[in-house]
Amino acid sequence: MNIQFYYPRWGSENISWDTFCQNVKEAGYDGVEAPLPEDTKERELILRVLEDSGLQLIGQYYQSFEKDFEEHKANYTRLLYLLASAQPVKINAQTGKDYFSFDQNAELFAIADAITRETGIAIGHETHRNKALFAAHIAYNFLKKLPELKITADFSHWCNVAESLLEDQEEAMAAACEKVEHIHSRVGHTQGAQVIDPRLPAFKNELEAHIKWWDAIVKVYEDQKREVLTITTEFGPAPYMVHLPFTNMPVASQWDINLYMKHLLKERYCK
Repeated sequence: MNIQFYYPRWGSENISWDTFCQNVKEAGYDGVEAPLPEDTKERELILRVLEDSGLQLIGQYYQSFEKDFEEHKANYTRLLYLLASAQPVKINAQTGKDYFSFDQNAELFAIADAITRETGIAIGHETHRNKALFAAHIAYNFLKKLPELKITADFSHWCNVAESLLEDQEEAMAAACEKVEHIHSRVGHTQGAQVIDPRLPAFKNELEAHIKWWDAIVKVYEDQKREVLTITTEFGPAPYMVHLPFTNMPVASQWDINLYMKHLLKERYCK
């Protein structure tokens, strides 16, 4: 099985796309995960730089802001089609809202499924706070009732929501690991969706808990003889990254942590 690693555009928005892609390529990544602008010229520029750099794209939908469901649904559909038009490897979607009903969020999942069937581009729905799949037990209910649903596994959010390492939600976690389209390899803890630094001994238990879930996902892929697993090393900037008061200096390097995660997982899974 081939494991591909992607770097998030999130946190590097102040760097030109040329420089960003050069840094990502030199660091040994296969591609980037990023949203695409609606401006045609800007979008074409980004896609050209990616192509020239030999990097692949995982499209990212994060604009699930609208409270009105009909407006939300219309924008969701439009933006997924926009991402699909760029022919990315796949799309990661922060689908729905935690306060939408089951049926409303299910309708959004159905729209994404129809777009996948039409375009051939897989869509993973991120296990993200404030979205449809904001908690393990909620996602478990969706996964049982919607067998075609595929997720982007960012279990750091679920640890934060449940204020635990999900020790008492084994069934939900097992079901989730069976339905993974994409991984965000961020490590969360009981009070936040990102530990200060996964290299610190203080977060050994949190890192090991996430590795256990990622191991389970890799085993599912191997058992199903799937050829490619995609992972975005998605430790982020402030406010996910802790900053010192007054100076606003980050306590660690987002870039260095993400490189550490890539090296850790590559050594573990790409032997």
